[in-house]
Amino acid sequence: MNKIAIILFLFLAGCAGIPENVKPVDNFKLEKYLGQWYEIARLDHSFERGLSQVTASYSLRDDRGVRVLNRGYSEKEKKWKEAEGKAFFVKRPDQGYLKVSFFGPFYGSYVVFELDHEDYQYALVCGPNKSYLWILARSPEIKQDLKDILIAKAATLGFDTSKLIVVDHR
Repeated sequence: MNKIAIILFLFLAGCAGIPENVKPVDNFKLEKYLGQWYEIARLDHSFERGLSQVTASYSLRDDRGVRVLNRGYSEKEKKWKEAEGKAFFVKRPDQGYLKVSFFGPFYGSYVVFELDHEDYQYALVCGPNKSYLWILARSPEIKQDLKDILIAKAATLGFDTSKLIVVDHR
């Protein structure tokens, strides 16, 4: 098992809740969410530290779950790092609240709490607490005004957006 999988495992062990005041989106359509997303910004964590060009790809599994493939480039090590996991809905398939596992039976939260419901072009996602936050988009860059709106929404909910790392997709 590689380092990124071990670290993700440690992060996910026993963490399937929703942060205070965060509400998963309703009317979530998994088929529209599937595919590749680019990480626009994130709060720092050891399992992604130093990675650029980070993407997350989602596809259906035979067991009605979701295959998750996270990928990023380590400039320091001059190589790509990947972690593959699986995700399942926690309550309802029309709510953006999933649990994801990168190792064994241990799951962590994947909460979509802001989403472009029309075209599925951007999303705000968090983990089990407010130290996990990602801005995702279908393209490597988004307009600054949209980024500002998403950051403001996260800040209003209590995320420390002053510590966001903008991901380089050069």
